[in-house]
Amino acid sequence: MDKSRIASLTQGFDSISHQEQQVEYWLARELQPMLGYKTWENFETAIKRAIDSVVSTDIEPLDHFREVTKMVQLGSGATRNIRDYMLTRYACYLIAQNGDPKKEEIAFAQSYFAVQTRKQELIEERISYIERMTAREQLKDSEKRLSQNIYERGVDEKGFGRIRSKGDKALFGGHTTQDMKDHYGIKSGPLADHLPTLTIAAKNLATEMTNYNVEDKNLQGEPSITEEHIQNNQSVRSMLGQRGIRPEELPPAEDIKKLERRVKKQEKAISEQSGGLTKLPSDE
Repeated sequence: MDKSRIASLTQGFDSISHQEQQVEYWLARELQPMLGYKTWENFETAIKRAIDSVVSTDIEPLDHFREVTKMVQLGSGATRNIRDYMLTRYACYLIAQNGDPKKEEIAFAQSYFAVQTRKQELIEERISYIERMTAREQLKDSEKRLSQNIYERGVDEKGFGRIRSKGDKALFGGHTTQDMKDHYGIKSGPLADHLPTLTIAAKNLATEMTNYNVEDKNLQGEPSITEEHIQNNQSVRSMLGQRGIRPEELPPAEDIKKLERRVKKQEKAISEQSGGLTKLPSDE
C-alpha cells in the first residue's frame, strides 16, 4: 500500500472519530463504508463476530460495544429510529480482524486501530510488519503443500530439504542456504525468518510454481522435482534481475519471531488504551 493511499485512509478514519469525556469512539454506520461493507446486514454480522470474540475473554463487551439508536430522515420526509453501535478503538480493531485482509480498507484498519497514536509513519511501519508476516505465512503454507506433494511421489523429509536447498541456491545466484545464513549472521532458525518481504514473496512464487507443475505434470521422484524447483527459482531470479534486483544483495530483515512478539504486545495493549464506553451516559 503506497504512502498516498495510507494518508488518504488515515484522514478518512480520523474524520469520523468522536470523543466524549476522553473516550474516543466510532459509530458503526459511519465506519461501515470506510471498511468496504456495502450492506448494513453484513457489517452487523462482522460486529457480532467481534463481540463473540470478546465474550470468550475476561474483557467486558459493553466497555467496547454499545448498541444505540439514531433518528434518520426517510425520502418521504418521515423519520424512524435505526440501530447503530458506538465502538471503541479496540472494538474497531476486532471488527477489522474479523474482516477480509485482502481488502485494502481492512488491511489498513487492522493497523490504524492497533497503534496508540495514529501517526502515519507508525501506521506505515505496522502495515509493513503485517505484510511481511503474511508473506511468511504464505511461504510456510506453500512449502507444507510441496512437502506433502513430494512425499506422495516418493521423496522423504531429507529429500525435501535437499530440494528446497537447491532452490535457494538457484534463487540466490549460487549462494547456498547456509551461505546466506552466514552472510546475514543468522545463528539459528530458518533463513526465511530473516528475509525481507520481497525475497519471501519470491521464494513463495517459485514454490507455488513447483507445486503447480508437480501436480499438473505428475512429476515423480527427487531428481525430476529438484530440476523443476531449480528452474522455477532461476525464472524468478531472472525476473527480479530484469528490475535490477539481486536477492542475495538485499539487506536482512528483523527476525520475524521478534516482530510477532512486538505486534502481539501492541495488540494486547489496545483494550487498555481504548477506555470504556460504560463511562459515558446512556442514550436512553
